[in-house]
Amino acid sequence: MTIFCENTRAHHAIPTGSTLREVQQIISPGDSDAVIGALVNNEIQDLHYEVYKPKSIQFITISSLDGYSIYVRSLIFVLYKAIRTLFPRERLRVEHFISNGIFCHAGRGSISPAKIALIKEKMHEIVAANTEILREETLTDKAIRLFNRVGLRDKEALLASRGKTYTSVYLIDGTRDYFYGTLAPRTGNVKVFDLVKYKEGMLLLLADRKHPARLLPLVTQDKLFQLFTEYKKNGKNTGVTSIGDLNRHVETNNGGEIIKINEALHEKKISRIADMIRKRRGKVKVILIAGPSSSGKTTFGKRLAVQLMVNGIRPINLSLDNYFVNREDTPRDERGEYDFETIDALDLDAFNDNICRLARGEEVEIPKFSFETGHRYHDGERLCLPPRGVIIVEGIHGLNPRLTAGMPRENLFKVFISALTSISIDDHNIINPTDNRLIRRMARDYKFRGYSAVETLKRWESVLSGELKHIVPYQEEADVFFNSALAYELGVLKQAVVPLLEEVPEKLVEHSKALRLLKFFSYVRAIPPDEIPPTSIIREFLGGSSFKY
Repeated sequence: MTIFCENTRAHHAIPTGSTLREVQQIISPGDSDAVIGALVNNEIQDLHYEVYKPKSIQFITISSLDGYSIYVRSLIFVLYKAIRTLFPRERLRVEHFISNGIFCHAGRGSISPAKIALIKEKMHEIVAANTEILREETLTDKAIRLFNRVGLRDKEALLASRGKTYTSVYLIDGTRDYFYGTLAPRTGNVKVFDLVKYKEGMLLLLADRKHPARLLPLVTQDKLFQLFTEYKKNGKNTGVTSIGDLNRHVETNNGGEIIKINEALHEKKISRIADMIRKRRGKVKVILIAGPSSSGKTTFGKRLAVQLMVNGIRPINLSLDNYFVNREDTPRDERGEYDFETIDALDLDAFNDNICRLARGEEVEIPKFSFETGHRYHDGERLCLPPRGVIIVEGIHGLNPRLTAGMPRENLFKVFISALTSISIDDHNIINPTDNRLIRRMARDYKFRGYSAVETLKRWESVLSGELKHIVPYQEEADVFFNSALAYELGVLKQAVVPLLEEVPEKLVEHSKALRLLKFFSYVRAIPPDEIPPTSIIREFLGGSSFKY
């Protein structure tokens, strides 16, 4: 039988029924731990997959987003296997991405460094053994009983709500677990990791995707961790910490109640931020709102403005888009293309001059920028800060000190906003916040910009790369963090996004990402959007907002 390999850009003859691992050995002799999975007709498969028909095959490593996801899931399984072996009665909770790793907890109370060292040593033993990670198909009811017997009761609500007759269960040397997505073929594929003490739990440090042989450095993100902790507590208070919990509420017609509670939590938090600004009245002149794509910055800014007015503060808006340099002066990236994401694409001198003069009470003629001509111009619009006024500036560079180098720090109030998903799939499967924002962006791009899911998926890796450069390094500069994620939003977004994902053609590489998100949505019960208020952040992506954008 003949298959086409995307890596070699050539056809190869293989025996019918070969596994992908065997195909890889035929094409590239010699064992390679770097290959962690494959795209078969642009669908992710593990290396145990057997090929019976002519296919297009692309082998992937952790340097790709798909491969990195396989690495992360497989590493979590190794961690669970180590804890299950050493402390069989203790529950592993994989909570969220933080500080270039994944924050986890095992057992109750604070976990000791000595215990973490034991777990790490056992993980290295499991990796060194290079044990096969096997997949078996089993009846879902049987899988639920198996998981309940070993204390993984969180998987019952998840698997039961999917409505599938059979479920794929993974095994390492007899230890079973369930994962959203494929895993590596062997434990030896996840050699690069570390496990260290972090707060009350432990941090599973991950490999650098661009340099797989080395670890990402541990980065302190105390404010971000505090935000995650706050929202985990909110989830426990409302009884929604996982997809299974959310589905139960939907099944019992409590979806509307979850919407009301989550919207109230948002309003309470925004009100508190406005109160913080009021306490610094007289000092704060500029409010800077920054965050990654599809965080809801615009709606947050409008809702914050309302709460400021309640506090007797009069906000005005200043758009960073007005301060782009002329097109011919725009810096270029490594590909020689215009780089509109860098802070140097803005006229920082003009912005600092204008913002300082406004803060002093002067009237300023505000520039405009024509995206059609690529040039700045003036149309006579003038802006002046009213009594008890503040300037709200929203944009990806809001936390970068260079943006406001001419302003004293005490005159600035900086807000970092992101959609940091506060629920998980289950104890061992977390939702990557970047997926949450991708889903939001897909809905908005289609509804308001006429982009297909394919176009959004194509741009996404470039968007993430820009965020790592221009936003993440300055997160801890913020005075306050705001989590714009809503526990119910995935149920609402499902109805908008699933039809778009189903249209992604098989022949495109984006098909694999579409299938992964479709599988994710198969866990989520749909929630009607009727009870979402018109001021909700999610209305920025779904439509129906009472704000003008």
